[in-house]
Amino acid sequence: MKREMNKKRILLNLILIAVAAAFLIYADQNMSFYSLRIINLCAVYAIMGLSMNLINGFTGMFSLGSAGFMAIGAYAVAIFTVPVAVRSEVFYLQPMWPVIANIHMGFFPAMILGGVLSAVAAFLIGFPVLRLKGDYLAIATLGFSEIIRIAFTNLQTVTNGPLGIKYIPSFDHIWWPVLTAIVVTVFMFLLIKSSYGRAFKAIREDEIAAEAMGIGLFKHSMLSFVISGFLAGMGGALMAGILGTIDPKQFLFTLTYNFLLIIVLGGMGSISGTLISSVIVTAGLEWLRIADEPLTLFGVNIPLFRPGFRMVVFSVLLMVIVLFFSKGLMGTKELSWELIGNWFQRQKARFNKKGTPLKGGESK
Repeated sequence: MKREMNKKRILLNLILIAVAAAFLIYADQNMSFYSLRIINLCAVYAIMGLSMNLINGFTGMFSLGSAGFMAIGAYAVAIFTVPVAVRSEVFYLQPMWPVIANIHMGFFPAMILGGVLSAVAAFLIGFPVLRLKGDYLAIATLGFSEIIRIAFTNLQTVTNGPLGIKYIPSFDHIWWPVLTAIVVTVFMFLLIKSSYGRAFKAIREDEIAAEAMGIGLFKHSMLSFVISGFLAGMGGALMAGILGTIDPKQFLFTLTYNFLLIIVLGGMGSISGTLISSVIVTAGLEWLRIADEPLTLFGVNIPLFRPGFRMVVFSVLLMVIVLFFSKGLMGTKELSWELIGNWFQRQKARFNKKGTPLKGGESK
């Protein structure tokens, strides 16, 4: 019986992979630039959501520093992928720092470098802040995120200051973001199922009990923080490649709240929930842009439909979802074929129960 279930699971997974690959090939060749941009942003937000969920959802810490680590990865790609020939046009107020002025990289090594630099920054920041708990940790990481952004605003010869960096070689396909998101998702599943993942969850549930069982709290918290920083750096690198230009204002602390919204909506401690909510949040905000445009029905102008109204509609929809799903869409569960099959069986049983005719002599 178990072998038969494994065969069915493998077959369903292969079908899902084939359908997903066919959709991606079709989308890359036939969809508009706008639609491809939305898919790319969904992939980047999925990576950032997984990065933040590793700290907040699986390890139980409250960190708000994702925007800062994202900025490090984005600037690593921006600095080292801009062609050397046009750097003088970008750094026209002050010339670029001579040490890095002639260093040029392709996108992939620059993305890895951005992830590594973000991980190093997370390691350095983690030593003082990971000894804090709860709201204190959140405020400290938020502060470090702002310090990173302000530093980039003032490092004129390295980051071009508040003017930002343009002429970043961008890509108009979906393969870099989507494939990176798939790799990160597989890595997260493997990590959470490993002994390290079980240690993260133990710390989340009860730090005292976890320490009593021999789990090093600081060691595993630091590991989670560094891995999260690496993933956030790669997310920022992809964002720079998608936009083609960046500046410090793109990495305000409010950006972190978008990622926090994703993990709360999907479920704190659920990888599949994070993926689902990243699509809902990113695509939903784009689809609701119609609420920002004037609406006229039967010659009557509807005054509510004006710029900014889509955020009101989106917030109301989120409140409704949170009311019905207090722990997020998935809670701490993961989407699986068994979960889907059990849901269909429950719906079928409920339908059969409602549709069963009453026997003679019975009354409602």
